[in-house]
Amino acid sequence: MGIKQIIKTSFLLIGVVVILMSSLSILVLYQIKDDDISKKNIFKLVLLQEDMDILIKDLMSTKNLNGIKEMSLNFNKRELAFEDVKNIIQLNYQDDFINYFIQDLHKEKIINKSLQELFDNEIKIKKFYKKVYDLQKEKIKNKNLFNKIYPIEKKEREYMEKIILSKDDIVMVREFGYLQYYSKETLYQYRNKKALNNWLHQIDLLQNKYNMIELKKYKLTVDKIASYAIAINKIERQHKDLQDSIAHIINNNKTVSTNIEKNIDTLFSGFISKVFIVLLILCIVTIIGLVLIGFRVYKNVGLSVDQIESKVQDGLKKINNLNQEITTTQKEVVFTMGSIGESRSKETGNHVKRVAEYSKILALHYGLSKDEVEMLKQASPMHDIGKVAIPDDILKKPGRLDDNEREIMNTHVQLGFEMLKTSTRPLLKLAAIVSYQHHEKWDGSGYPQGLKGEDIDINGRITALADVFDALGSSRVYKKAWDDEKIFKFFKDERAKHFDPKLVDIFFDNLDEFLLVRDKFKDII
Repeated sequence: MGIKQIIKTSFLLIGVVVILMSSLSILVLYQIKDDDISKKNIFKLVLLQEDMDILIKDLMSTKNLNGIKEMSLNFNKRELAFEDVKNIIQLNYQDDFINYFIQDLHKEKIINKSLQELFDNEIKIKKFYKKVYDLQKEKIKNKNLFNKIYPIEKKEREYMEKIILSKDDIVMVREFGYLQYYSKETLYQYRNKKALNNWLHQIDLLQNKYNMIELKKYKLTVDKIASYAIAINKIERQHKDLQDSIAHIINNNKTVSTNIEKNIDTLFSGFISKVFIVLLILCIVTIIGLVLIGFRVYKNVGLSVDQIESKVQDGLKKINNLNQEITTTQKEVVFTMGSIGESRSKETGNHVKRVAEYSKILALHYGLSKDEVEMLKQASPMHDIGKVAIPDDILKKPGRLDDNEREIMNTHVQLGFEMLKTSTRPLLKLAAIVSYQHHEKWDGSGYPQGLKGEDIDINGRITALADVFDALGSSRVYKKAWDDEKIFKFFKDERAKHFDPKLVDIFFDNLDEFLLVRDKFKDII
């Protein structure tokens, strides 16, 4: 085989590798988006299950019929919503073309097993809810009847007591005291038929001995009120038995929910690491192929120097194009991952573009090397990647978060760090640092570690300023964009407090560059 044919064959193989890399990039981007949808649905299932658990516990303490009816409506709404999300997930179990290459997140064996436990527990909770609802309804009904007749029983008992005391008969008073004692046992202490029989027996003894007309009427009242008390006691015992079973299911749901969140983070992080390893292997294979081409060209003396030079130039050109393709593909994957974190909170893709450009300006003027500047520009879009694991009702809330919601929101920096920290790629290792430290403050009042001054990585300090500048000038679901005068005053006030004072000075010294970037990547409403 001639050298010309060898070169053609070799570059054909290189072309195949480039096509494989491009195809892999497309598959990765598609799968990242598909997994994001799966995660949203799974977390929605978890939240709905938690709401249903809370409702069934609250139902047991509801004291009026209107309350349990309203609670039943809320439970049914969440049950229907749970079934809708469950059906969506089950429909997605059908394989599509991509699944022949990459497994969907919800089809992973460990996730699928946890989801099945949630589905089974939802069926059990639904059955228990019906039992609790019927028992609570019956308990409230008996309680209302008890409360209605209790004043009558009390009035009749006090009336007889008045009559007995007026007779000044110590034996009669003592025997009436027994009657009062048995009434308390029946209505409040034991609430069973044995106590009721003692009470009725004492009434019969008094009736036979003293023949009081009032006792006949009182006995009928006692029969009614005692039946309600005994019925309530029976329902409460049944409630206790149900509570143990329900508590077991609720605790199991909590364990399953925790495992789902943990396993999703682990699988997602592992998926990203595998993708970069595959890309690296393809790149190495390509380089080895090019080295072999060069070696064969060098050994073939039949080619003239001009021919060799021409072929080498073509080869170098293709190498350069290939390297550019690899770099561009890597940037697209990283940028898409960053955009997913922002888009879940209804922020535009231009937000991460602006933050990347602002970070580049600050890094250049701060004195970082060209390679460090470019690396930060690529890593900064992933500063909020942890938001993919924050529930929608918190992330998209159109108003100020309460303390509990704020605490959950603040975990996005830790979540982002956990997703990225295990990677061996320099870009993702830097992205992990940016994600973890971009909410630290110069004076130590930030989170999650409360780092201070230069203990905060310079990349985290730069991204913090870039992110805040863009956020203040952008509209959100919970606020309007600030005007420039208000933004500039904020940065002057927060110099050496929130932000690195040197970076604030760089910001104002090069303000025209920041404003040009903002105009270039302006959000389209």
